[in-house]
Amino acid sequence: MNTDTPWRRGKLLPVGGPRVLFGWGYEDPQVELASFPRCGRVLVIAAAGETAAALAGAGHEVTAVDINPAQLAYCRSRLSGGGAVTGSVERILAAGRRVLGAVDPEWRDQELPSLLCSQDPSEWRRRLASPALRVLLAAGLGPARGLAVLSRPGFGPALPPRLDKVVLDRLRRGVAKHGSATNPWAWRLFAGRELPGHEPMTGVDTGAVHLVHADVADHLASVPAGHYDAVSLSNVLDGPSSSFQRRVIRAVRHAVRRGGVVALRSLRTAADPGAAGEDRSMLWGVIRVEPVS
Repeated sequence: MNTDTPWRRGKLLPVGGPRVLFGWGYEDPQVELASFPRCGRVLVIAAAGETAAALAGAGHEVTAVDINPAQLAYCRSRLSGGGAVTGSVERILAAGRRVLGAVDPEWRDQELPSLLCSQDPSEWRRRLASPALRVLLAAGLGPARGLAVLSRPGFGPALPPRLDKVVLDRLRRGVAKHGSATNPWAWRLFAGRELPGHEPMTGVDTGAVHLVHADVADHLASVPAGHYDAVSLSNVLDGPSSSFQRRVIRAVRHAVRRGGVVALRSLRTAADPGAAGEDRSMLWGVIRVEPVS
């Protein structure tokens, strides 16, 4: 069994067994919906099931793969009508919001709905300039702390220096471009709740989603050549070894037909962010959406 990807552990902390990491999705499936061939055979990372559901709803035949058995079981539950649960990532975000609200009253739970519904860019600029917010982000996401520790050493190279400043800049740009009143990811990040009326799993044809417990590189290598029209790999290359990255690249070239599409996200920064600005989740530094040759 290959062990060259930290995603195999299925946990953020180095204790316990695999668990649900993501209770919600943190990727905007509109990126895939806009770039994938229509009604194709596609692969996604299972995660919280939301990208799989969106693509299935658009008529795609979807395979959802996850190396984490707990996350895959949760994806199956959501696709079958089960409700969202609180995952490890949501617990970390909730803890941060509690601390921020205790220090700065304007970030308390009862104040957030009016902020999120605000159409005033100056109000968002003022709130995001909060000294308490900057200090909290620096404490939680600064060098050699916070997520870099929680996520285990393998994720260190994927996290840009001064991640706190990088994240704050991405939030500012994201709110300025996409707003917050109708942005589900803004509500999740800032308030820890769903945008009123947002139901990401509604109308899913569960028969159009095939769930696979596997290392995504192994799965892609095992299917017939050109089996998929498109694949969305989330940020599976954030953290793993260079050998795993090479395996994934080879497997994608084998599994995706010529002219098909691969979408790949990363927390890293780059001179060319690709489609990152189009993703309303506001978290990604780079999103590559490229044809396979």
